[in-house]
Amino acid sequence: MTRRILWALPFPIALVALWHVAVVQGWMTIIPVPKDVAVELWDFAVGGVYDSVYSGTLLTHVWASSSRVLFGFLWAAAIAVPLGILIGRNARTSAMLEPTLSLLRPIPVTAWVPLVLIVFGLGAGSAVILVFIAAFYPILLSTITGVKGVPERLIEAGAMLGTSGWRMLTRVVVPASLPTILSGMRIALGFAWVVVVVGETTGVPTGLGSTITEARETSNTALIIAGMTFIGLAGFYSDKLLVLVFRLMRRNRPLIAT
Repeated sequence: MTRRILWALPFPIALVALWHVAVVQGWMTIIPVPKDVAVELWDFAVGGVYDSVYSGTLLTHVWASSSRVLFGFLWAAAIAVPLGILIGRNARTSAMLEPTLSLLRPIPVTAWVPLVLIVFGLGAGSAVILVFIAAFYPILLSTITGVKGVPERLIEAGAMLGTSGWRMLTRVVVPASLPTILSGMRIALGFAWVVVVVGETTGVPTGLGSTITEARETSNTALIIAGMTFIGLAGFYSDKLLVLVFRLMRRNRPLIAT
């Protein structure tokens, strides 16, 4: 772990150094120096530096954004995984559903925003729906790919051992598909954090996306960068948590490189 941290440190340190030089030399005139952003990060997280409405409110905003990401992501997984297994294993279901799903899939989430706001109105519910839309298709496609990619000889081996029907699905097909499903879920979770920012610009009072929007309106660039930083950290640790959950499900058998 120490070696991995040491290997990971030089690049961000170089980026921060380049950022500092660019501001000091006047190459970027609106962006604050890293020190000012660090102070804003501390005030946003702990408070006590500025007399601001954002001081010490980090946990409130992180919890609001995380809950929206969690609900939207879990609903997407709860629907996309069973549907992907059904499409991957049943040719008739695939012929019935895949054309429509393939037609809807290229529509960007931002194009759904006006319709979602009309149907569900302003508020946190719309943000959750947008997260659901963003996370649904990566999970669905990875599940279909994983199920269809299960080696036929593995299914034949299970059949020779007397496995069939539901037991074949739960004991052979789904476990063999888990690495591919995990890959899709990790992509979907990243999309969820991207889209929750879009969803929180639609009249939501709390959340990291809402904070960034309000900071933009008040020209508080340091707070914008602080919000972006905490979104990155939240996405990073939620991805690690997702991988940990899958490892526990697989009883520590290797999945994919992390």
